[in-house]
Amino acid sequence: MKAKKRIFFVIDIVYFNITTIDLVYENTEQLLVIFVIQIKNIRIMKNLIGIDTLKAEILADKLNDLLANYQLFYQNLRGFHWNIKGKEFFELHLKFEELYNDAVIKVDEIAERILTLEGEPLHTFSDYLKTTEITEAKGISNGVDGVKITLQNFFALINKEREILAIAADANDEGTVSLMSDYIVQTEKTMWMLNSYLK
Repeated sequence: MKAKKRIFFVIDIVYFNITTIDLVYENTEQLLVIFVIQIKNIRIMKNLIGIDTLKAEILADKLNDLLANYQLFYQNLRGFHWNIKGKEFFELHLKFEELYNDAVIKVDEIAERILTLEGEPLHTFSDYLKTTEITEAKGISNGVDGVKITLQNFFALINKEREILAIAADANDEGTVSLMSDYIVQTEKTMWMLNSYLK
């Protein structure tokens, strides 16, 4: 009968703390192969669409943050649309409607992307208010003030979109990359136009 061999491993892999394992096994070679395969399987866990599960979780969290900000942005735009007064009423009333119609589409797209990544989208205003960087704009009736706040809100959104784009690229998540890239291009143009209006 072969003498049993004592094997001592120190493992240091991404996403895991350094762990020590002290095992007794008759066949050192076989144990090493089994052990490496098990570690590989842990390390490359993928979700349904083939994205690393840990990176998908991070992306879902960042997208939930973006979702919360878009919900507040949308509500601000509705308020501007309803309450704007003065000579620019007709022009800005229509512009704010155009912007909130676009924002509500993005809210749905972001929520569905979170679900695709196997996350759960935030869906209560209490959660949105706890998460969002964009604040409520209450009682704004001056058109210029409404445009300035909208521009500030877009600045917050585009920074978040760029951050998500970088994380998604690192995770090889082409779906989220494409979505954020489209948003950024559109937002940049809208920001330029709103800034020109204020000059």
